[in-house]
Amino acid sequence: MEENFFLMAGPCVIEGEEMALRIAERCANMTSRLSIPYIFKGSYRKANRSRLDSFTGIGDEKALKILRKVAETFQIPVVTDIHEAAEAAIAAEYVDVLQIPAFLCRQTDLLVAAAKTGKIVNIKKGQFLSPQAMKYAAQKVVEAGNKNVMLTERGTTFGYQDLIIDYRGIPQMQALGFPVVLDATHSLQQPNQTSGVTGGLPQLIETVAKAGIAVGVDGLFVETHENPSVAKSDGANMLQLDLLEPLLEKLVRIRAAL
Repeated sequence: MEENFFLMAGPCVIEGEEMALRIAERCANMTSRLSIPYIFKGSYRKANRSRLDSFTGIGDEKALKILRKVAETFQIPVVTDIHEAAEAAIAAEYVDVLQIPAFLCRQTDLLVAAAKTGKIVNIKKGQFLSPQAMKYAAQKVVEAGNKNVMLTERGTTFGYQDLIIDYRGIPQMQALGFPVVLDATHSLQQPNQTSGVTGGLPQLIETVAKAGIAVGVDGLFVETHENPSVAKSDGANMLQLDLLEPLLEKLVRIRAAL
């Protein structure tokens, strides 16, 4: 069988140590059983929020230490977002992959700082960019001395309050020479809702993920939570943790059939 896709999964934001360890353990167990390479995902801080009173995190150092504990406890790599150039070296002390948020994918100083850590850099495609335009974001990292780049499709702005996935973008970005990930949860966001809280269409996560695997994406990104309805960030488009393993089982079968 062709090598399996890899999975980046975990909660939107680190809400506490016990919660992170529980989610990581369940994800690590199911991906090990299904032979899916696994990277635990958790933001140590959320900088892009709709409202000033939105939850941003439990404290940078505290959350970063939790990410490191997850990595050491389960012997798995971990990924987190960074938002400013000064954060790159700090976060790199705790995580294995630095993620560049979609809205920041053109920020040269941020990309160069991430590159200089030597860590893998996962750049999310801007909602406002074509797949081909991601060549320039990736080139900044490579030209700064780091060839360890991944690109993530996370939907394209469609009107004022929706996103749409153009699956042609997956092979187009793969043609640039980098692994491509499909973010099956953020792609279903419905931003700029009148309540000031981002909405989503989590009932379509399985549909989106199946299509991505069928197209041949290298990796899948899924935010998951034990109870999304009480999650402190992005609950509207996270996958309930109990639904992840049966979804992965289906995706492995689709991958094997390609």
